[in-house]
Amino acid sequence: MNRRELLQNSAAISVTAAIPLAAVSVVAMSANSARTPGVPGAGAAVEPSPLRPPAEGSLPVAFLISRGAVVIDFCGPWEVFESATIPGRKDAAFHLYTVAETTSPVTASGGLKIVPNFSFETAPAPKIIVIPAQDEPSEATLKWIRAATQGTDVTMSVCTGAFVLAKTGLLSGKSATTHHNAYADLAMQFPDIQVKRGARFVEAGNLASAGGLSSGIDLALRVVERYFGREVAAQTAYYMEYQGEGWTDPNSNQAYRKRLVSTAAHPLCPVCEMDVDPTTAAKSVYRGQTYYFCMTDHKVAFDATPEKFMEAFKT
Repeated sequence: MNRRELLQNSAAISVTAAIPLAAVSVVAMSANSARTPGVPGAGAAVEPSPLRPPAEGSLPVAFLISRGAVVIDFCGPWEVFESATIPGRKDAAFHLYTVAETTSPVTASGGLKIVPNFSFETAPAPKIIVIPAQDEPSEATLKWIRAATQGTDVTMSVCTGAFVLAKTGLLSGKSATTHHNAYADLAMQFPDIQVKRGARFVEAGNLASAGGLSSGIDLALRVVERYFGREVAAQTAYYMEYQGEGWTDPNSNQAYRKRLVSTAAHPLCPVCEMDVDPTTAAKSVYRGQTYYFCMTDHKVAFDATPEKFMEAFKT
Protein backbone atom coordinates (compact mmCIF):
# COMPACT_ATOMS: atom_id res chain seq x y z
CA MET A 1 0.00 0.00 0.00
CA ASN A 2 1.44 3.40 -0.95
CA ARG A 3 0.74 6.73 0.71
CA ARG A 4 -2.09 7.66 -1.62
CA GLU A 5 -3.76 4.26 -1.17
CA LEU A 6 -3.43 4.59 2.61
CA LEU A 7 -5.38 7.83 2.50
CA GLN A 8 -7.91 6.40 0.09
CA ASN A 9 -8.60 3.64 2.62
CA SER A 10 -9.23 6.27 5.30
CA ALA A 11 -11.69 7.94 3.00
CA ALA A 12 -13.48 4.63 2.47
CA ILE A 13 -14.00 4.21 6.21
CA SER A 14 -11.96 6.06 5.11
CA VAL A 15 18.77 -7.85 25.28
CA THR A 16 19.89 -5.15 27.91
CA ALA A 17 21.74 -2.07 26.66
CA ALA A 18 25.39 -1.66 27.52
CA ILE A 19 25.01 1.54 29.53
CA PRO A 20 23.29 1.88 32.91
CA LEU A 21 19.63 2.88 33.13
CA ALA A 22 20.48 6.04 35.02
CA ALA A 23 22.82 7.18 32.25
CA VAL A 24 20.13 6.70 29.62
CA SER A 25 17.69 8.66 31.75
CA VAL A 26 20.12 11.55 32.10
CA VAL A 27 20.55 11.72 28.32
CA ALA A 28 16.77 11.85 27.77
CA MET A 29 16.17 14.41 30.52
CA SER A 30 18.99 16.65 29.27
CA ALA A 31 17.47 16.76 25.82
CA ASN A 32 14.08 17.67 27.26
CA SER A 33 15.46 20.42 29.47
CA ALA A 34 16.89 22.14 26.39
CA ARG A 35 13.41 22.82 25.04
CA THR A 36 11.72 26.16 25.44
CA PRO A 37 9.11 26.14 28.22
CA GLY A 38 5.64 27.35 27.35
CA VAL A 39 5.97 26.89 23.59
CA PRO A 40 3.49 24.37 22.10
CA GLY A 41 5.35 21.37 20.78
CA ALA A 42 8.59 22.35 22.46
CA GLY A 43 7.62 21.94 26.05
CA ALA A 44 8.01 19.73 29.05
CA ALA A 45 7.34 16.04 29.31
CA VAL A 46 3.81 14.82 29.85
CA GLU A 47 2.66 13.72 33.27
CA PRO A 48 3.48 10.08 34.04
CA SER A 49 -0.16 8.91 34.19
CA PRO A 50 1.11 5.52 35.37
CA LEU A 51 -0.35 2.14 34.55
CA ARG A 52 0.04 -0.81 36.89
CA PRO A 53 1.81 -3.86 35.42
CA PRO A 54 1.18 -7.29 36.93
CA ALA A 55 3.61 -8.40 39.65
CA GLU A 56 4.59 -11.29 37.41
CA GLY A 57 3.73 -12.54 33.95
CA SER A 58 3.63 -10.58 30.70
CA LEU A 59 1.20 -7.93 29.50
CA PRO A 60 -0.72 -9.30 26.47
CA VAL A 61 -0.55 -6.99 23.44
CA ALA A 62 -2.87 -7.68 20.48
CA PHE A 63 -1.94 -6.27 17.08
CA LEU A 64 -5.11 -6.05 15.00
CA ILE A 65 -4.42 -6.69 11.32
CA SER A 66 -6.42 -7.01 8.14
CA ARG A 67 -5.78 -6.51 4.44
CA GLY A 68 -3.64 -3.46 3.75
CA ALA A 69 -2.26 -3.11 7.29
CA VAL A 70 0.62 -0.63 7.08
CA VAL A 71 3.78 -2.40 8.20
CA ILE A 72 5.54 0.36 10.13
CA ASP A 73 2.31 1.16 11.99
CA PHE A 74 2.35 -2.20 13.75
CA CYS A 75 5.99 -3.34 13.40
CA GLY A 76 7.32 -0.12 14.97
CA PRO A 77 5.30 -0.59 18.17
CA TRP A 78 5.98 -4.35 18.01
CA GLU A 79 9.74 -3.70 18.21
CA VAL A 80 9.25 -1.27 21.10
CA PHE A 81 7.27 -3.73 23.21
CA GLU A 82 9.53 -6.63 22.23
CA SER A 83 12.67 -4.65 23.15
CA ALA A 84 11.51 -3.46 26.58
CA THR A 85 13.60 -5.16 29.28
CA ILE A 86 12.78 -4.80 32.98
CA PRO A 87 15.69 -5.34 35.39
CA GLY A 88 14.92 -8.08 37.90
CA ARG A 89 11.77 -9.20 36.11
CA LYS A 90 11.68 -12.93 35.33
CA ASP A 91 9.07 -12.75 32.56
CA ALA A 92 9.11 -10.71 29.39
CA ALA A 93 7.39 -7.37 29.92
CA PHE A 94 4.98 -7.92 27.01
CA HIS A 95 3.50 -10.92 25.22
CA LEU A 96 2.86 -9.99 21.59
CA TYR A 97 0.48 -11.59 19.11
CA THR A 98 -1.45 -10.75 15.96
CA VAL A 99 -5.21 -11.10 15.76
CA ALA A 100 -7.59 -10.95 12.81
CA GLU A 101 -11.08 -11.98 11.89
CA THR A 102 -9.70 -15.37 10.79
CA THR A 103 -6.26 -16.97 10.81
CA SER A 104 -6.09 -16.95 7.01
CA PRO A 105 -2.99 -15.16 5.63
CA VAL A 106 -3.27 -11.37 5.49
CA THR A 107 -1.57 -9.25 2.81
CA ALA A 108 -0.17 -6.14 4.46
CA SER A 109 1.33 -3.08 2.79
CA GLY A 110 3.97 -3.76 0.15
CA GLY A 111 2.71 -7.32 -0.27
CA LEU A 112 3.99 -8.62 3.09
CA LYS A 113 2.15 -11.86 3.96
CA ILE A 114 1.23 -12.48 7.60
CA VAL A 115 -0.48 -15.46 9.18
CA PRO A 116 -2.36 -14.13 12.25
CA ASN A 117 -1.69 -15.90 15.53
CA PHE A 118 -5.34 -15.81 16.60
CA SER A 119 -8.84 -15.14 15.37
CA PHE A 120 -11.24 -12.97 17.34
CA GLU A 121 -12.74 -16.11 18.88
CA THR A 122 -9.42 -17.58 20.07
CA ALA A 123 -7.34 -14.50 20.97
CA PRO A 124 -6.30 -14.01 24.59
CA ALA A 125 -7.83 -10.99 26.30
CA PRO A 126 -5.42 -8.10 25.65
CA LYS A 127 -4.32 -5.35 27.99
CA ILE A 128 -3.06 -3.36 25.00
CA ILE A 129 -4.48 -3.24 21.47
CA VAL A 130 -2.55 -1.73 18.55
CA ILE A 131 -4.64 -0.71 15.51
CA PRO A 132 -2.58 0.22 12.43
CA ALA A 133 -3.87 1.83 9.25
CA GLN A 134 -5.63 -0.83 7.20
CA ASP A 135 -8.56 -1.41 4.88
CA GLU A 136 -12.25 -0.98 5.67
CA PRO A 137 -13.01 -2.75 8.97
CA SER A 138 -15.72 -5.39 9.07
CA GLU A 139 -18.51 -5.22 11.62
CA ALA A 140 -16.92 -8.24 13.33
CA THR A 141 -13.70 -6.24 13.70
CA LEU A 142 -15.50 -3.27 15.24
CA LYS A 143 -17.41 -5.56 17.58
CA TRP A 144 -14.17 -7.19 18.76
CA ILE A 145 -12.50 -3.83 19.40
CA ARG A 146 -15.48 -2.61 21.43
CA ALA A 147 -15.62 -5.78 23.53
CA ALA A 148 -11.86 -6.15 24.05
CA THR A 149 -11.41 -2.47 24.95
CA GLN A 150 -13.62 -2.95 27.99
CA GLY A 151 -10.66 -4.73 29.58
CA THR A 152 -7.67 -2.90 28.11
CA ASP A 153 -5.33 -0.45 29.76
CA VAL A 154 -4.62 1.10 26.34
CA THR A 155 -6.29 0.69 22.97
CA MET A 156 -4.12 2.66 20.55
CA SER A 157 -4.46 3.56 16.90
CA VAL A 158 -1.59 4.51 14.62
CA CYS A 159 -1.87 6.78 11.59
CA THR A 160 -5.23 6.36 9.83
CA GLY A 161 -5.94 3.44 12.12
CA ALA A 162 -7.74 6.27 13.93
CA PHE A 163 -10.56 5.87 11.40
CA VAL A 164 -10.97 2.23 12.43
CA LEU A 165 -11.08 3.18 16.11
CA ALA A 166 -13.47 6.04 15.34
CA LYS A 167 -15.84 3.66 13.53
CA THR A 168 -16.36 1.78 16.82
CA GLY A 169 -17.88 4.90 18.39
CA LEU A 170 -15.44 4.68 21.31
CA LEU A 171 -13.79 8.00 20.38
CA SER A 172 -17.07 9.91 20.40
CA GLY A 173 -16.69 13.08 22.48
CA LYS A 174 -12.93 12.52 22.87
CA SER A 175 -9.74 13.93 21.37
CA ALA A 176 -7.67 12.06 18.78
CA THR A 177 -5.10 12.56 16.06
CA THR A 178 -4.09 10.84 12.84
CA HIS A 179 -1.77 11.26 9.84
CA HIS A 180 -1.46 14.95 8.96
CA ASN A 181 -2.92 14.39 5.49
CA ALA A 182 -6.09 13.03 7.10
CA TYR A 183 -6.87 15.70 9.73
CA ALA A 184 -9.69 17.31 7.74
CA ASP A 185 -11.11 13.97 6.62
CA LEU A 186 -11.26 12.63 10.20
CA ALA A 187 -12.87 15.84 11.44
CA MET A 188 -15.38 15.73 8.59
CA GLN A 189 -16.34 12.07 8.96
CA PHE A 190 -16.49 12.18 12.76
CA PRO A 191 -17.54 15.70 13.87
CA ASP A 192 -17.98 14.52 17.47
CA ILE A 193 -14.22 13.84 17.74
CA GLN A 194 -11.86 16.71 18.58
CA VAL A 195 -9.10 16.26 16.00
CA LYS A 196 -5.78 17.55 17.32
CA ARG A 197 -3.49 18.84 14.59
CA GLY A 198 0.21 18.77 15.36
CA ALA A 199 -0.04 16.06 18.04
CA ARG A 200 2.49 13.25 18.07
CA PHE A 201 -0.01 11.29 20.13
CA VAL A 202 -3.20 11.90 22.09
CA GLU A 203 -4.37 10.03 25.19
CA ALA A 204 -8.02 9.90 26.24
CA GLY A 205 -8.73 7.50 29.09
CA ASN A 206 -7.79 4.01 27.94
CA LEU A 207 -7.81 5.16 24.31
CA ALA A 208 -4.82 6.68 22.54
CA SER A 209 -4.04 7.70 18.97
CA ALA A 210 -0.73 8.39 17.26
CA GLY A 211 0.03 10.55 14.25
CA GLY A 212 1.36 9.07 11.05
CA LEU A 213 3.57 6.03 10.61
CA SER A 214 6.64 6.52 12.86
CA SER A 215 4.52 8.27 15.50
CA GLY A 216 3.39 4.81 16.61
CA ILE A 217 6.91 4.11 17.89
CA ASP A 218 6.66 7.13 20.19
CA LEU A 219 3.22 6.21 21.48
CA ALA A 220 4.46 2.68 22.22
CA LEU A 221 7.44 4.11 24.13
CA ARG A 222 5.02 6.31 26.03
CA VAL A 223 3.02 3.19 26.99
CA VAL A 224 6.22 1.50 28.18
CA GLU A 225 6.94 4.60 30.26
CA ARG A 226 3.48 4.55 31.82
CA TYR A 227 3.93 0.94 32.92
CA PHE A 228 7.60 0.81 33.88
CA GLY A 229 8.89 4.38 34.13
CA ARG A 230 10.94 6.79 32.06
CA GLU A 231 14.27 5.05 32.59
CA VAL A 232 12.98 1.79 31.11
CA ALA A 233 11.44 3.63 28.14
CA ALA A 234 14.67 5.58 27.58
CA GLN A 235 16.74 2.39 27.69
CA THR A 236 14.35 0.75 25.22
CA ALA A 237 14.81 3.66 22.80
CA TYR A 238 18.58 3.52 23.32
CA TYR A 239 18.73 -0.20 22.59
CA MET A 240 16.71 0.34 19.41
CA GLU A 241 19.08 3.19 18.42
CA TYR A 242 15.97 5.32 18.19
CA GLN A 243 16.92 8.95 18.70
CA GLY A 244 13.48 10.48 18.37
CA GLU A 245 12.08 12.13 21.50
CA GLY A 246 8.46 12.48 20.46
CA TRP A 247 7.45 10.01 23.17
CA THR A 248 8.37 12.62 25.79
CA ASP A 249 6.24 15.37 24.21
CA PRO A 250 2.75 14.71 22.78
CA ASN A 251 2.79 18.07 20.97
CA SER A 252 5.98 17.40 19.01
CA ASN A 253 4.30 17.10 15.60
CA GLN A 254 3.84 20.86 15.36
CA ALA A 255 5.49 20.89 11.93
CA TYR A 256 2.23 19.39 10.63
CA ARG A 257 -0.17 21.63 12.54
CA LYS A 258 -0.41 24.49 10.07
CA ARG A 259 -2.64 23.96 7.07
CA LEU A 260 -0.78 24.03 3.74
CA VAL A 261 -1.90 26.73 1.32
CA SER A 262 -3.08 25.75 -2.14
CA THR A 263 -2.11 28.13 -4.94
CA ALA A 264 -2.74 28.27 -8.68
CA ALA A 265 0.91 27.39 -9.28
CA HIS A 266 0.92 24.61 -6.67
CA PRO A 267 -2.61 23.28 -6.17
CA LEU A 268 -3.37 20.92 -3.29
CA CYS A 269 -6.32 18.63 -2.64
CA PRO A 270 -8.56 20.48 -0.15
CA VAL A 271 -9.31 17.25 1.72
CA CYS A 272 -5.82 15.82 2.32
CA GLU A 273 -3.54 18.68 1.16
CA MET A 274 -1.64 16.40 -1.20
CA ASP A 275 -0.22 17.63 -4.51
CA VAL A 276 -2.53 17.37 -7.51
CA ASP A 277 -2.06 17.77 -11.25
CA PRO A 278 -4.70 20.30 -12.36
CA THR A 279 -4.50 19.06 -15.95
CA THR A 280 -5.85 15.63 -15.00
CA ALA A 281 -7.39 15.99 -11.52
CA ALA A 282 -11.11 16.05 -10.84
CA LYS A 283 -12.29 19.51 -9.83
CA SER A 284 -15.18 21.40 -8.26
CA VAL A 285 -16.07 25.07 -7.98
CA TYR A 286 -17.21 26.40 -4.61
CA ARG A 287 -17.92 30.08 -3.94
CA GLY A 288 -16.10 31.07 -7.10
CA GLN A 289 -12.95 29.11 -6.31
CA THR A 290 -11.79 25.99 -8.13
CA TYR A 291 -10.64 23.01 -6.06
CA TYR A 292 -8.72 20.04 -7.46
CA PHE A 293 -8.79 16.56 -5.92
CA CYS A 294 -6.23 13.77 -5.71
CA MET A 295 -8.94 11.09 -5.86
CA THR A 296 -12.60 10.78 -6.78
CA ASP A 297 -13.65 9.86 -3.23
CA HIS A 298 -12.37 13.18 -1.96
CA LYS A 299 -14.28 15.12 -4.63
CA VAL A 300 -17.48 13.26 -3.75
CA ALA A 301 -17.04 13.95 -0.04
CA PHE A 302 -16.23 17.61 -0.68
CA ASP A 303 -19.17 18.14 -3.03
CA ALA A 304 -21.60 16.69 -0.49
CA THR A 305 -20.88 19.31 2.19
CA PRO A 306 -18.08 21.71 1.15
CA GLU A 307 -18.85 24.11 3.98
CA LYS A 308 -18.03 21.39 6.51
CA PHE A 309 -14.64 20.84 4.96
CA MET A 310 -13.95 24.56 5.18
CA GLU A 311 -14.85 24.40 8.86
CA ALA A 312 -12.69 21.33 9.39
CA PHE A 313 -9.69 23.20 8.02
CA LYS A 314 -9.93 25.61 10.96
CA THR A 315 -9.34 22.88 13.57
